[in-house]
Amino acid sequence: MLLTAAHVLAGPDRHPLPDGAVLVRDGAIACVGPREEVQRHARPGEPRLAFPAGTLLPGLIDAHVHLCFDGGTEPVATLRQQDDEALFTAMKERARQLVGAGVTTVRDLGDRGGLAVRLAASVAAGETPGPRIVSATAPLTPPGGHCWFLGGEAAGTDEVRRLVRRNIEAGAQVIKVMATGGRLTEGGAESWQTQFGAGELAAVVDEAHRAGLPVAAHAHGTDGIAAAVEAGVDTIEHCTWMTATGTDLREDVLARIVERGIHVCPTVSPHWRTLPRIFGAERAEALFGAVRRMAEAGARLVAGTDAGVQRAGFDGLASSLAFYTHLGVPTDRVLGMATTEAADALGLGAETGQLTAGYRADLLVVDGDPLADLGALGSVEAVVAAGRHLSPS
Repeated sequence: MLLTAAHVLAGPDRHPLPDGAVLVRDGAIACVGPREEVQRHARPGEPRLAFPAGTLLPGLIDAHVHLCFDGGTEPVATLRQQDDEALFTAMKERARQLVGAGVTTVRDLGDRGGLAVRLAASVAAGETPGPRIVSATAPLTPPGGHCWFLGGEAAGTDEVRRLVRRNIEAGAQVIKVMATGGRLTEGGAESWQTQFGAGELAAVVDEAHRAGLPVAAHAHGTDGIAAAVEAGVDTIEHCTWMTATGTDLREDVLARIVERGIHVCPTVSPHWRTLPRIFGAERAEALFGAVRRMAEAGARLVAGTDAGVQRAGFDGLASSLAFYTHLGVPTDRVLGMATTEAADALGLGAETGQLTAGYRADLLVVDGDPLADLGALGSVEAVVAAGRHLSPS
């Protein structure tokens, strides 16, 4: 398959090539460069797709989704009303929405009954249109803790180690631990409250790393963030620096995050513009300011929407990314957060996230130039996932 476009964002630095092209064979990128040069390698009869006003870039990566939730006002109640087959059917539709919006890879950080692993296999086999899925299976949480209803309750170091091993056996490619509470779980710990002790967090990290898997820590509270960093987690999800009375970004902890190269996924809702109305202007500005400070400090931020939780649909990554330009983050860095940086965070940096020969053919074509205006990401013209040409939503 030969794709040509007005601009191609090539290589790890997304260098813009005018009048460029990408040649795809056997699910991989065979060649990328100027159109005249690349098309000489195309064989007669190979499909050709031309986008004379478009930009061809790597497929986007959403590093934090929950395919088991519906993105409605009561996602937990909806989930608990569905049996596994009904839920799996709904998850397939959400996968279609994601890939239709240009997302070719996702990290699912908590589902029920291993359904995300089953869906990942269906997508990989070409049975279901969707993005590549990196699944955590059931997130680790204390008894009655945040998202306990997903089946990942564990207490004490021995239990958390057993649950990590169980998740690995179930096909997990990342281990998720709920270091703090969250608003999604009625009657559970508050978002700022820690849920696991230092020994338990260290056991999670040790057991996962022994198997070569990374650990993603759900951590809203400042104390929980500090504990996760000390335990050696690989990514911190949300990272809102909450306390019982407000927000407290600890510069010493942030410095360790930067020094250790820990990726941070702020999980920005597609509807971030409504947060001042929901939380109040002062609290919203504190949350916005914390993300701005992490960006200024050089933290390795990655894109994630928390798709599936309240009012966070599966087609909103482009809207979510606009949050970072609102904070003053350069557009090219924002694109990196949703491509190369996110691929690195998922352990896939040598396989996807850039238009380079030999990489997996995960491609997106949009109408316009996203380097000039990120809004172009909302105008999807074509999606190629693992070499398969899919219709946009």
